Amino acid sequence: METKWLEDFISLAETHSFSRSAELRHVTQPAFSRRIQSLEAWLGADLIDRTSYPTRLTPAGEVFYEQALEMLGQISNARALLRGKRPTAQTTVDFAVPHTLSLTFMPKWMTELESGFGRLNSRLLALNVHDAVLALVEGGCDLLLCYHHPRQPVQLDASRYDMITLGSEALRAYARCDRTGKPDLVLPGTARSPLPFLSYTTNAYLARMVELILSDAKRPLHLEKHYETDMAEGLKMMALEGHGVVFLPESAVTREVKQKLLARADGGRAEWEVDMEIRLYRERPTQQRPGKPVVGRLWDYLVKRSEAEAKAQARKRKPAAKGG
Repeated sequence: METKWLEDFISLAETHSFSRSAELRHVTQPAFSRRIQSLEAWLGADLIDRTSYPTRLTPAGEVFYEQALEMLGQISNARALLRGKRPTAQTTVDFAVPHTLSLTFMPKWMTELESGFGRLNSRLLALNVHDAVLALVEGGCDLLLCYHHPRQPVQLDASRYDMITLGSEALRAYARCDRTGKPDLVLPGTARSPLPFLSYTTNAYLARMVELILSDAKRPLHLEKHYETDMAEGLKMMALEGHGVVFLPESAVTREVKQKLLARADGGRAEWEVDMEIRLYRERPTQQRPGKPVVGRLWDYLVKRSEAEAKAQARKRKPAAKGG
């Protein structure tokens, strides 16, 4: 039995809607339904009355709802107790970061942080976007670093969570290239001869970003899926071997493009790319949950730096005053 099954069931009991709970849990509705069924199979009892609408619990489900709340509470308390006993718990900043950003953005950003903020003890949890968000919501980390797009937002309550935008980057198409930097494969392909496509699995955040590119394209892209995985790094390695076209964040291919191992496969056209913000989130401190002092100091530093950068950008955009 997995903890997330309990969380799914509690959400469903409270929303009375498979679709709404799937949205809140950041999974597809079929995947959410399978997890509820897995919980029922593990318990050996039907928890959901599937003959009624809106969704309601069976008598067994009503009983188990209270038990699920109690079990999750005990698990959370045990985790908080053990984490609090770590020798460096209060002086270490715990980050939850999607895999791609943990490999591309995080190392350089940490270098910048330490040059301005000072030495920082940190602990990294590399997860998929869904689990990284859950880590913040459930108190499993101090800070969440993730991508954001207005059409695929991270749904965190703005009254409970603070956010800072750290930057942005584009998701573009790349392919293996020759020594002159000319790509082996170039978009858009043709209906008769579609391009081999290296794809993210449907549960990956970047898969939804690629879907936006494909759906918004003024000219259709002719792609034939040859391989898929949820790891951008895995797709990049396949592209380096010449197996197809792949959409990757620009920070993931900086070195490969410079060394002329990969090149843009979109001909430099902006119509086949999407820009994503890189955001940092924390739970807003309260009297009951003040958070770690080191996290508070770090957040204050980042806010001031962000404000200073915004003012500098505003000055650059402001036209120079004419001489009298």
